[in-house]
Amino acid sequence: METRYDVRPSPIAGHWYDADPKRLAAKVDRYMDEAQLPPITGEIVGIMAPHAGHLYSGPVAGYAFAALRGMQPEVVAVVSPMHYPYYQALLTTSHTAYATPLGQIPIDLEALQKLDACLKEEGALTLARVARDPEHSLEIELPFLQRALKGAFKLLPVMMLEQNKTQARRLGTALAKTLAGRQALLVASTDLSHFYPQEVARTLDQEILQRVEAFDPDGVIQAEEEGKGFACGRGAVAAVLWAAKDLGADKVTLLHYATSGDVTGDYSQVVGYGAAVITRSLRNA
Repeated sequence: METRYDVRPSPIAGHWYDADPKRLAAKVDRYMDEAQLPPITGEIVGIMAPHAGHLYSGPVAGYAFAALRGMQPEVVAVVSPMHYPYYQALLTTSHTAYATPLGQIPIDLEALQKLDACLKEEGALTLARVARDPEHSLEIELPFLQRALKGAFKLLPVMMLEQNKTQARRLGTALAKTLAGRQALLVASTDLSHFYPQEVARTLDQEILQRVEAFDPDGVIQAEEEGKGFACGRGAVAAVLWAAKDLGADKVTLLHYATSGDVTGDYSQVVGYGAAVITRSLRNA
């Protein structure tokens, strides 16, 4: 018997990415096909991917998701910033599934309950459930996951309005406890600097990317506090890095970097995009 879900309808299909399922699948597949990946050793625990409209950040996102092709996780935790003025620091959906033109993705309700309990243990604020949220930064990753992963998976969605170090660290610890022992994947959704000239953006973005590659979640948060680099999902990245560390990951590999200017040809005000993969050595698996 088919399960009937309370589905969060997509507010961005047809705007941030193609609403036609065949065209969407073809475009996402092309972005992944065109990615020229370096050798990736070890077991993939998570990725970092950008979240602008597919036209702009899709070529970079393709690198992150191409690394996942053929994987079969039970659950995918996608951690993103919340760009809208909610009152709660940590949010998730109150629906039981997300919808994209490529189909429905059920929420892992058991994992969501466990994450809530683990957050309480860490002294963090629990997840506020919201309906019909307009947030793009989490949803934008879903069509890539639907095309890259093999078989069905469940979603553990988390959106961060408050992205300070304390909140990110507690979320990371709670995520690791929630996902331990499961076939799980972590996804950190973030863009980099916004609306600087290309050369300034590259300097700011490389500072963030160096700290990501150094597997330094503290450093990712501090880069923005120090004005040395910017990432709108810095808390999401730091939380995923902390969770991955707790799950035994020991390496981050940068896969690609570009800016919106590389797509539009306008380098006067660009947005930066980076892709990375987080892996665990076989000895730690």
